[in-house]
Amino acid sequence: MMRLASENKTDSVQFFAPMALSAYASMGPLDLDLRYDFGRIAEISGNLDIAQAQADSILASNPTHLLGLILAGRVAALRGDATKQAALTRRLVQAQAAEAAKGLDEYARHKGDIDAALAEAIRSR
Repeated sequence: MMRLASENKTDSVQFFAPMALSAYASMGPLDLDLRYDFGRIAEISGNLDIAQAQADSILASNPTHLLGLILAGRVAALRGDATKQAALTRRLVQAQAAEAAKGLDEYARHKGDIDAALAEAIRSR
């Protein structure tokens, strides 16, 4: 799904998204990494309520979780909420060092997303 989105194959994303979202929804309890994946698929397919719910769940479990902050910020940007996006970006930058020190597996798996979000945060200052 993410590769299709990066290749701007929106028709394929829209075709496969319902199946992918259904699969994640039926998995049962999701860890924070799977919630991020679920939320990203929802985000790229335009299902912002699902993406927001996943971000909220991640942040309810850990208010400084980098992937939760990134997902919530992306949703805020897509909804045109610049104030909320800026607040989430600040939280991301503030949390980065302490969270990175935890060495969570999901941070390694999503290093590209984290690095891109942090680079964007620095550019937007």
